[in-house]
Amino acid sequence: MELPVIINTKENAFQQRFRAFSNWFNRDARHYQIVFLSSFLTYGIAVLQWEIAPSVFAAAFSACLITQFLFVTFKSKDLNSLKSAVISALSLCLLLKTNDPLIMALAGVLSIGGKFIFRYGGKHFFNPTNFGIITTILLTGGAWISPGQWGSDGLLVFCIGMLGFTVLLSVKRLDIAITFFSVFSLLNFFRSVMQLGWTADVFIHQFSSGTLLLFTFFMITDPVSTPSHPAARIVWASMVAMLSFYLSAFQFVNGAPLWALFMLSPLTILFNKFFPHTKFSWL
Repeated sequence: MELPVIINTKENAFQQRFRAFSNWFNRDARHYQIVFLSSFLTYGIAVLQWEIAPSVFAAAFSACLITQFLFVTFKSKDLNSLKSAVISALSLCLLLKTNDPLIMALAGVLSIGGKFIFRYGGKHFFNPTNFGIITTILLTGGAWISPGQWGSDGLLVFCIGMLGFTVLLSVKRLDIAITFFSVFSLLNFFRSVMQLGWTADVFIHQFSSGTLLLFTFFMITDPVSTPSHPAARIVWASMVAMLSFYLSAFQFVNGAPLWALFMLSPLTILFNKFFPHTKFSWL
């Protein structure tokens, strides 16, 4: 007669622990980002056969985590922010290519260091990974962006879009992703299909790049470094899209959206000054 009571007690304890974990996980959108970005990286290595040396991975994670730890030790003491360092390391592994662990380590230090150095109004104005990637390319010449590594896998494109949609709903930055992607795709459609006469297949292939979708859903939409006011975000995302189009269509720049975001990120200071709004906080 006591057995059912024991089973019910165990079930209740399990349910309570699961509920507590679920509440903790849902409270911070960075948990979703870490899980999703880890999934993309695993897919790239296991399915797409990316050839990346383990030492390069180790360099990205150790540089990001150590740099973040050192800065928070002397500044905020907020070790919870190490989650952001993990996201930066995963993003570097997904977007930046190099064969030299030292160059990847430099990218990690620049990504995290730039976040603490280039600040205005209590928040950084460069996306950390974007800053690390562009400055590393400029300084070393031994790193590059490789959009072609993703191929044109429709399932992957769908997954990145849906999972990115989930994160953006949580941090309320879906407006930036929709604006950037709409403006950028419309300009490219007009240029490639209507002006140059290319087929629609070429246009669709251009927009099935994993790099472009990761940029759209996980980089330009960073809730900390983007303008706080909704109207300012729409204008700013449109400007990034138009500059991306110009750089890719007329200057043939590889990874044009990343360069455009780097160039226009300082303007978020002006947008936040003239369009004041509640500042985003992860917790």
